[in-house]
Amino acid sequence: MAKPEIEIDVDPATGQWFVDKMPMILVPQHFYNNNHFALEAALGAEGLDAALAPAGRTSAYVWCKKQSEVYGLSGLDVFAHYMKRLSQRGWGRFTIVAADPAAGTATIRLDHSSFITDESRKAGRRLCYMFAPWLKGAMEFVCEQDGMPRTLVAEEVQCAAEGHDHCVFEVRPA
Repeated sequence: MAKPEIEIDVDPATGQWFVDKMPMILVPQHFYNNNHFALEAALGAEGLDAALAPAGRTSAYVWCKKQSEVYGLSGLDVFAHYMKRLSQRGWGRFTIVAADPAAGTATIRLDHSSFITDESRKAGRRLCYMFAPWLKGAMEFVCEQDGMPRTLVAEEVQCAAEGHDHCVFEVRPA
């Protein structure tokens, strides 16, 4: 297995993990998914999405802002860095198919989503919707940084759990 391109710093006094100068928590994929799907069963997919979306959007926006400051990144370089880091952290492989901050649009392909397992592959419905607000927040940061602040919407338009070989997300102006 190839050595990861991501450096993890562990504070010897607290045990806290840091990546890109941001604190991290490492949990097994099954642990996260079991909790996610238990909450979805209790709240329904729409209820869980409504509960998580604002925090997901804000978290992505703040992450991009901080990474912009840490690494001096701007524009689509910040967005590409975010896609790279999501991919390196086990959420799946995110690929920018198209992105246009001036138009407020993006298309993102997701292969190997962390939500698509042997058990969930045949769910027959979209399971990876939690990522949509992350993409919205990241693109909103890029648009604002490029001097074109706008409110965007994002949605999963295709999911591997529906029988496709990958997921697709679309970001567009609200």
